Order: sequence, then C-alpha cells, then structure tokens
Amino acid sequence: MATETLTLGKALNTGLRRALENDPKVVIMGEDVGKLGGVFRITDGLQKDFGDQRVIDTPLAESGIIGTAVGLAIRGYRPVCEIQFDGFVYPAYDQIVSQVAKMHYRSRGKLNIPMVIRIPFGGGIGAVEHHSESPEAYFAHTAGLKVVSCANPQDAYVMIQQAIASDDPIVFLEPKRRYWEKGQVDLDAPISEAYPLHSARVARAGADVTLLAYGPMVRTCLDAATAAAEDGRELEIIDLRTLSPLDLGVVYESVRRTGRAVVVHEAPSNVGLGAEIAARITEECFYSLESPVLRVAGFDTPYPAARVEEEYLPDLDRVLDAVDRTFGW
Repeated sequence: MATETLTLGKALNTGLRRALENDPKVVIMGEDVGKLGGVFRITDGLQKDFGDQRVIDTPLAESGIIGTAVGLAIRGYRPVCEIQFDGFVYPAYDQIVSQVAKMHYRSRGKLNIPMVIRIPFGGGIGAVEHHSESPEAYFAHTAGLKVVSCANPQDAYVMIQQAIASDDPIVFLEPKRRYWEKGQVDLDAPISEAYPLHSARVARAGADVTLLAYGPMVRTCLDAATAAAEDGRELEIIDLRTLSPLDLGVVYESVRRTGRAVVVHEAPSNVGLGAEIAARITEECFYSLESPVLRVAGFDTPYPAARVEEEYLPDLDRVLDAVDRTFGW
C-alpha cells in the first residue's frame, strides 16, 4: 500500500494529476495555473507533463474562465477552474449562479455541467484585502450547486478526484491556511471505494459536546478537543465536509448523545451556515438538547487588515468559551 506523508497542497496536486491521467476530458484552467503552477503551487508541474491544451493559463478574467468552462462542460469535457483567491470569485458570480447552477434545470435534465470550481478560501495567511474571504454561504444557498470543503490531506486527495468525476457542478473550497499541514495519504485507495463525497464524518469521538466544523476550522476544533481533554471534557468533532447538500444524520446522532452543540466557521455569523445547521439541529433534536446550539464565527465586518486578523478569526479560546457556555444552562 502506497501511503505517503503529504501536505494538503501536495495531496491536491497529486489528486489533480490522477484525474488528468485517468480521463483525457479533464482540463484545468485558471490564472497562472500553467507555467507558474498556481500561486500556491497546487498545479505545479501539471502543464509540463500534460501540455498547455489541458492545463491552460487564462487571462485575468474570472467571468470568462467560468463562462468558457460552461461551454466545455456542455461539449463533454470536465473543466476544473481555479479561482486564484476567494475574493476574486465575485466577478464570476453571475456565471456561476445564472449559468452553471441553472443549466441542468433549464435543459430539463438534458445537459450536465460536470465542472469543478476550486477556491482557496479563508484567512490566516496575513494577506491583503480580497484574499481572505469565506464566500461559502453564497454558493450553498444557490440551488443547482454542490459545495464541499476538505480539511486534511487524505480528504484533499480523494475529494478532488470525486468532485471531478461527478456530473454535477461543484464548488470545491480549499482551506488555504492549511495547505502546508501534513498528513498520511493512501495513494492506492480506489476512489470508487472511498468515503462518499457528500458525507460528514466524526473526526474525533467524544461524549460531552458536539463541535461541528469544516475546512480550516476542523483543525482548530481538534486542538480545542485536545485542550478540553486536560480538563476532563470529551469533545466530539464532526467534519461536515459537504456544505450543500448538508449531511446531518451523523450530526443528529451525535447531538442526541451529547445534548450540546457548537458550530464553528470563519465566515461571519449573520445568515451563515451555522445558523442553518443550528436551526436544523433544534428542529430534529429539540428534546435531546441541554442548551441552545451556539455558534463561533467571524464577526459581521469586512475581513480586517492582516495585522489584526487573529482578533477576527475563531480561535482556541473562543471555541472553548462556547463549550463552557453550553454547560451554563
């Protein structure tokens, strides 16, 4: 079994390479994805090995990238579009919402749009304005799109291949602050037998409080669980993985056992995914809850300057404070 220690970024690169090898209809397109290998080097070496007809450097025009990919998808290709930074996706928002999400429904199921839109998202890297956004709620709210986020190298390697193989348009959110974190990756695991793409999973078992997170906040919650264990509390961490459709069966099962739930995400709390998840937990698990479902999220302000971003991002202290508050009712 070929198990290697890879960074999350290298795992994505390896998964993209496998997808290109396995299907000649897969094409990668985006700003600087070819010769440079992407700003974060996620596509490093791919143009050299597969050519500039399959790994395509595009103009700086996000709307044009997505619009071109729609045409390619209709013609039977499987385009993988890279949006260089999360804050750059908004010029493409019209194409994504008006065309990508609607085409299958508009054609009464006659047309599929098998495309992946990769977006490095979230903060924590000391970047300038427009480089640390969390736009997931915009896309999860849009019928016709699927939205997923990986949190570790193994999932990154598998999920990017699963997303590319899907016949549905998928927004694939990559936690950029975790690109350099390492983990074990099973390179021989058949993708057809891998954990399902649109399924949540327990990242750490516990009995006292359920913590729900995705993308970059999964690591934060795991660290919180380690810290809480020193005080005798067992936190159960669930990596949601899929944001649309949400997979909440494992969540309900956990909350019915623990009686307490905290949702954690970087995006602002107002009308965020945490609100939807909290509402659904309350509807399904009301008589099991020992306290209200709490949220730990970014503040309802534009993303701040890099020098103060650590004051904005949910951290260990804020997560543990929410855990403490769940025992106050």
